[in-house]
Amino acid sequence: MTEKRTRRGEFELIAELFSPLTKGAPGALGLADDAALIGVTPGCELVATVDTLIAGVHFRHDDPPDLIARKALRVNLSDIAAKGAKPIGFLHALVLNDAIDDDFLERYAAGLKADVAHFNIPLLGGDTTSGPGPLTISVTAFGEVKKGRALLRRGGRLGDVVCVTGTIGDGAVGLDVLNAAVQLPETLATSVIERYRLPQPRFIADSKLAPCVSACMDISDGLVADIGHLCKASGVAATIERDAVPLSPGTQHAVKQNATIWKRILGGGDDYELAFTLSAEALLELSTLTAGLKFPVTPIGRIVAGKAGDVTVLADGAVFPVTDGGFRHR
Repeated sequence: MTEKRTRRGEFELIAELFSPLTKGAPGALGLADDAALIGVTPGCELVATVDTLIAGVHFRHDDPPDLIARKALRVNLSDIAAKGAKPIGFLHALVLNDAIDDDFLERYAAGLKADVAHFNIPLLGGDTTSGPGPLTISVTAFGEVKKGRALLRRGGRLGDVVCVTGTIGDGAVGLDVLNAAVQLPETLATSVIERYRLPQPRFIADSKLAPCVSACMDISDGLVADIGHLCKASGVAATIERDAVPLSPGTQHAVKQNATIWKRILGGGDDYELAFTLSAEALLELSTLTAGLKFPVTPIGRIVAGKAGDVTVLADGAVFPVTDGGFRHR
């Protein structure tokens, strides 16, 4: 006998699973109103960003519900981090289909609850609706940054050094492991899959590093593509030393198995690390500027003269072709 799958109604779903996530945010009005009231610290500007994730496009249909929720929030927090801002809350909208039952949503809400606590940011409001298509999630995140201190894509200058946080390529390699396109030992496979499913926003707002950054963005569509976006906004070009790009043990192992994995590392996306520029003088103080950060910062290239947006990857002194132009929505 098939077990009956329960489904809460819209208002029960809001009251029982999502309203508790507004704790500590009186402006959310307990999700009982049509809009939220958002205050900003005096002397700060509001930062807002929105991302929509669709099952089968931005996450796999069989990904755990709690990790789907956390990824949906974290990809937005990565945009907040790239502005040198601190997150203060988020809006959350769901388009559900008939395959989504209460068990799925309870696990989904548990994941969201875990990150509400982890990042100390409340849910401020949102919307829930139904439709025949795939599960669709839209998150709008808010942050605040001191006036005039937001980090922008534009601002990279000739001679600046291009740096990245963390390690690059794990998201793409993790997805390849899940799709059985890459084989890794179990421990290494687990680590890169986790990087794909659970991004780690890199907040630098309170560091000594942030005031020295001349241009910044997060890496979501692919390292070369996103550095290209930064360069285009700044009116410059860049060269990247392929072998300076920091790799995790799992991604290093994948490269040793098959060197063509480099094209996925450079163009695959889903890293959610920061790419930013520093002056050559600031680079000399890098260890001091990054003191206290819980993730590494690695110089990987330079800003150079050239066609705005062009990025050249060098390996052993020769141009390394990057055929994957990064993720594009259309």
